[in-house]
Amino acid sequence: MGDHFVESSEGEDESKNDKMAQLDELVQELQIGMVFSTIDEMLNFYRKFGKQKGFSVKRRSLNKDKDGIIKYVTFTCGRSGKLKSQSNNALEPRSCVKIGCNARLCGRLYLDGKYVVSHFEDEHNHGLSPSKARPNKSHNAQVIGAGGHENLPFLEKDTRNMIAKVRRLRLGEGDANAVQSYFLKMQSQNEGFFSMIDWDEHGRLKNVFWADPRSRAACKEFGDVITFDTTYLTNKYDMPFAPFVGVNHHGQSILLGCGLISNEDTVTFTWLFQTWLACMNGVAPFGIITDQDRAMKNAIAIVFPNSRHRLCLWHIMKKMPEKLGAYNEYDSISLSLAEAVYDSQSQQQFEDL
Repeated sequence: MGDHFVESSEGEDESKNDKMAQLDELVQELQIGMVFSTIDEMLNFYRKFGKQKGFSVKRRSLNKDKDGIIKYVTFTCGRSGKLKSQSNNALEPRSCVKIGCNARLCGRLYLDGKYVVSHFEDEHNHGLSPSKARPNKSHNAQVIGAGGHENLPFLEKDTRNMIAKVRRLRLGEGDANAVQSYFLKMQSQNEGFFSMIDWDEHGRLKNVFWADPRSRAACKEFGDVITFDTTYLTNKYDMPFAPFVGVNHHGQSILLGCGLISNEDTVTFTWLFQTWLACMNGVAPFGIITDQDRAMKNAIAIVFPNSRHRLCLWHIMKKMPEKLGAYNEYDSISLSLAEAVYDSQSQQQFEDL
């Protein structure tokens, strides 16, 4: 990393286990006066710190001098910024993620061309989820044990999914029975209410899906194009909420069914999509919009082979600072890309821009 690693480093021959232990220890300590060789190094360290504490990090601002040299930089919690009202646009499902969190890290250019932490605010106005960092450590331990990433037949996301799956399947017997009883009650009171529960081989609840009569009726009129996104929220069991959303004739988002799932793999998404399809009398959408998830893509190809699958514009644009933010020309790049994305009316016009 940077200068903050110099004193504790033992040279090029330091073992991988020692490096991992050092990183886990040092990432817990972030304070004013720490020096980094580059801005990206500072950002990466803050991201590791945030991941361990349970919050996301984003690049907030860069201030340059007349020669284009970055003098000051600010990184903030991913939930910083002004609170936005909930959008009716189905392409912006997480418009309320900004809640004005003031946690931030500020850096300034040092005399020797390096960057020093000049301000650090670690008070958040929301709950943190430090447990999300544990799968990363577990995967790193497996990488070390195997002698490198190339020797592991699976990715970090696979490790994360497996750990999450085991945890989520601990849903108490009473809770699972309560869900089933609630669905039975709703079906007795509403003839058109649809629900389905997926149990594992040990009789434990894995996934659930439900849709009320209004959602089923709305799908007949507005289910030609739907969005599917599991990044909305999770419940106390960390089971992702998986809604199917359409847009009505007023441009408003409407719910077309929803589920709680224990895993985000192809098998789970296939079950969920097939259940939704059965609920909607086997009528598949003409188009479906999702984030860039391989498991979703695989499941869509299986269940909706004739539907047009498109990636969510909001998710694509959200990654732009992460992928391009390190370039000096980032501001002009972002403006040009936004113009191409939002102002072009045809493929040819998009390519020309």
